[in-house]
Amino acid sequence: IVSIFVNPTQFNNRNDYKKYPRNIKKDLKILKNLKVNFVYMPDKNQIYSSINRVKIHLKKKDKILCAKHRKGHFEGVIDVMTRLTKLVKPSKIFMGEKDFQQLLLVKRFIEKKFKSKIISCKTIRDKNKLALSSRNLHLNKKDLIKAGKITKEIISFKKRLSKKKISKKFILEKKKEIEKNYNINIEYLEMRNYKNLHISNKINNSKMFIAYYLNKIRLIDNF
Repeated sequence: IVSIFVNPTQFNNRNDYKKYPRNIKKDLKILKNLKVNFVYMPDKNQIYSSINRVKIHLKKKDKILCAKHRKGHFEGVIDVMTRLTKLVKPSKIFMGEKDFQQLLLVKRFIEKKFKSKIISCKTIRDKNKLALSSRNLHLNKKDLIKAGKITKEIISFKKRLSKKKISKKFILEKKKEIEKNYNINIEYLEMRNYKNLHISNKINNSKMFIAYYLNKIRLIDNF
């Protein structure tokens, strides 16, 4: 079963929700070619038929990365995932690693409350290494090429860190360099342990996390 639902409660910006790319016809064509058995496309009233919101409270230590910059976002994600899990009752739920923080938070909450198991799926990238995302549809060809170059630069940067002790200052300098070279606004560029998302100064068991704005479009990734 594949669910398609643009969830209003996880958008901290109403205009972002309204402008979020939707192409049901294209989605259904892809799913048909993949021989998916069922597609679940509920409307807002079906998901939120119960007025009782799931009370989600993130711990202070979890209010980092996107949780810090998009207040209420993950509370909305966990809320809708709880509702979908109750409705569908899946044994396994497949989630992508592009939003790695979301994956960890949902996994922690859902597996504690339900018998469903969260299965992580590798991020799918285009030929320029840019992570596939619905938001990419808002970018023109020039911006897509630029986003690909930024991705490659950060991948290369992380590889060069393999034999160094990583300091916040060193990463901050790289952040400023990328902002200047590509004329973008980076919300965060941080190295964190991929098991608990604690700040890390070692390459082992760590990922580089980034969120930035390219022509007002917010892109996230991790490497």
